[in-house]
Amino acid sequence: MKRVLVLAALLTISAIYFLQSNDQEKIKIGSSDSPEKLTQRDYQDPPKKIILLIGDGMGLNHILLGRIAFGGPDFNMAMDRMPVVGIVTTHSVDDLYTDSAASSTAWNTGFKTKNRFVGVTADKEPKKNIPETIKDFGFISGLVATSSVTHATPAAQYAHTDSRYKEELIAQQLVESEIRIALGGGTEFFEQENKQDLFFIEDLNELKNISTDSRVIGLFGEDGIERSTGPSQIAMTKAALKFLSSAAKDCNNFFLMSEGSQIDWESHDNQADEMLVELKDFNKTINYVLDYAATRDDTLVIVSSDHETGGLDVIKQSGDDVVIGWTSGSHTLAPIGVFAYGPGAENFSGKIDQTEIYKIITELASEVSCSADQ
Repeated sequence: MKRVLVLAALLTISAIYFLQSNDQEKIKIGSSDSPEKLTQRDYQDPPKKIILLIGDGMGLNHILLGRIAFGGPDFNMAMDRMPVVGIVTTHSVDDLYTDSAASSTAWNTGFKTKNRFVGVTADKEPKKNIPETIKDFGFISGLVATSSVTHATPAAQYAHTDSRYKEELIAQQLVESEIRIALGGGTEFFEQENKQDLFFIEDLNELKNISTDSRVIGLFGEDGIERSTGPSQIAMTKAALKFLSSAAKDCNNFFLMSEGSQIDWESHDNQADEMLVELKDFNKTINYVLDYAATRDDTLVIVSSDHETGGLDVIKQSGDDVVIGWTSGSHTLAPIGVFAYGPGAENFSGKIDQTEIYKIITELASEVSCSADQ
C-alpha cells in the first residue's frame, strides 16, 4: 500500500511537471542598440504638461521580457531610460487583488475603492478625478487607449459609477465631460451625434479639419482597436499631444493619459508573442514622449501600470531563446513599477501606493502659476 501511495505521488508530481513544461514557451533573444538613458535635470518650475502612460497588466517581468526580446539583456526599454524608479502597491479597498476599475480610480482620485467601481468610493460617493481637479489650475485633459475609451482604465478619467460594465452610461458621461480629446475604440457604446463643440471622428486624419477650440472623441473600433486596421497607440498619442498643445492656448497646460490596454488582454490569454507586439507599441510611445520631454523644461512623464496580469515567469536561457511561462490567466498580486522623468519626478521614488499618484500630480499642478479663469 505504501509503495502504491509513493507511486501515485510520483505520478502526480510528474503530471504537474509535464503540465508546467507544456505551458512554457520560447521567445527569441533580440539584438539591438539601446536608446540613451536620460538624466534628471535641476528644474526651476513645476510641470505645465503632465503625461501619464499606463501599461495595463504590465508587471516588472513583462518589462524584463521586453528588454530581452527587443534587444537583449543589456537593452534599454523606454522605462529604463527614466532616472526615477519606484514600486507601487495596488490592492483595492477590501481585497489584495485589484481590477483595472479600482486601480485606475485609486490613482485618478486618491481613494481606494471596490473592484468594478469607477470614480466612486466603496460607499459610492463620487470623487474628483485628475482632470476635474487640475482644471482649476488651468489644465485641459485628454486620453488615449487601445481599448474602448469606455473601458475601466480610461473611464476613471471622467466617469463616476458603481460598475465598470455600464459602458453606455460611461459613454454618456464622456460626452458630458470636459475631456478635450479622447482617442480609442468603442463605437458600439456611442450615439455619434456631432454637436456645436463636440465632434466624433473615425479616422485620425479628420483631426486636421477640426478646430482645437472644440472637443473630439475619436472611435476607431467597435470595442478595442484591431491592430491590423486601427491606429497604433503611438499614432494616437502623437495626435493627442499635437491637439492638446494647440488647444492649451491660455495657460499652455495639459494632462494626457495614454494606455496600452491590450498588454493586459494578451496576458490574460497567456499569449507572449501577441503581448510583445502590444508592449512594443507601448515602448515606442514612451520613447516618443520622452524625446518630446527631453527638449523641454516643463514636461513631466510618468509610466506605470494598474496591476500585473498572467503571473509571467521569465525562467532561463535556452540557446538563442529565453524560456518563459505563465502562472495565471488573471491579475496577480505581483508589484508593479513607476518610472518618472521631468520636473517633479523625484516624488515617485521608492515605495508608493497608487493613491499617491493622484496626490503628487494634483499638488504639482496646483503650483503652476495659471488658473482656469486667466
